[in-house]
Amino acid sequence: MSPRRHRLALAATLLTAMFAATSYGLPEPPKESPSEEAEGCLGCHEDPSIEVAFADGTRRTLQVDRNAFAQSVHSGKVACSECHPGFQEVPHPERRFASEDEFRNGMRQACQTCHFQNYSRYMDGVHHRVAKEGGPAPSCVDCHDAHAVTPPGKPRSRVSDTCSTCHSDVAEAWAKSVHGRLASGPKPDDAPVCTDCHRSHDIQDPKTQAFLLRTPETCAKCHADAERMKPYGLSASVVSTYLSDFHGMTASLEAPHAEGTNRVTAVCIDCHGFHDITKVDEPGSKVMKENLLKTCQQCHPDAAGDFPSAWLSHFEPSLTRAPLVYLTKQFYTLLIPFIIGGLVLQILLHFWRVVVNR
Repeated sequence: MSPRRHRLALAATLLTAMFAATSYGLPEPPKESPSEEAEGCLGCHEDPSIEVAFADGTRRTLQVDRNAFAQSVHSGKVACSECHPGFQEVPHPERRFASEDEFRNGMRQACQTCHFQNYSRYMDGVHHRVAKEGGPAPSCVDCHDAHAVTPPGKPRSRVSDTCSTCHSDVAEAWAKSVHGRLASGPKPDDAPVCTDCHRSHDIQDPKTQAFLLRTPETCAKCHADAERMKPYGLSASVVSTYLSDFHGMTASLEAPHAEGTNRVTAVCIDCHGFHDITKVDEPGSKVMKENLLKTCQQCHPDAAGDFPSAWLSHFEPSLTRAPLVYLTKQFYTLLIPFIIGGLVLQILLHFWRVVVNR
């Protein structure tokens, strides 16, 4: 190589190295913020005519309500591409779905990235089992919405409204119940909503024995709270009296080993109902004296006459209510310690005599 060509090659190498070094030190182009990315997406997805067609011939709108999205807990915090990876490019890569169900199923995977704990609970619930078997079951976005995600349970009535989308008959019965009427009254936070009894993500089959035997524990969340029951004139000992009764004792012993759907004992909902619970003194109440025999006959078909009188309900025995039971209890409360104490004293005296006579 001639000296001139050598100098030119050396100069080109130095310029290339200098350019590379300068480029390496430059900052990367700034990444769009979640709000900026959303604004770009809304440019198309705010249009009500935008939709997707599925292989089965059905269609679904892809419109996003700008105002609803602005109120979402995700707005300004989660970028669109975090839930819809691979769609940063415009036009978007083509993806085909057989049906809307297949399209919605993909959304479950998107939510688990940030909400893995709740997603894992959902996998253990009855909704996921139904979905896996090909039946109609809600996904995350059916309960929380896709773009208008708000804090759960605010207001609490929204929980029952959401569940009523699929369980309309249950929601109608609950709305007429004492709990439903309380929820629509001046103190809605005192009323249980669907998720208080059934939980939210790991919802279990309510027909199983395991679920039924947990009913007293579920009801106790509210009915064992004296401060919560006081304004309504309700006793907070209903759960403790149930657990000390033969029904409650059976439930306590069977609960750890519960399997299948075979009923072993009566729990709260067998006497009071579940979604249609009424006040105990309202017409039609299952635990009114006039209706109590019929309620007992659900488990005891041969019950007749004064059969319900053998049950003390949720009352503690006293001199004014079930005095014979109260006096018998007091008698044994004194007698049993006296007998045991006398037996222990006799043994000690006998032992002392043996030691002294040696």
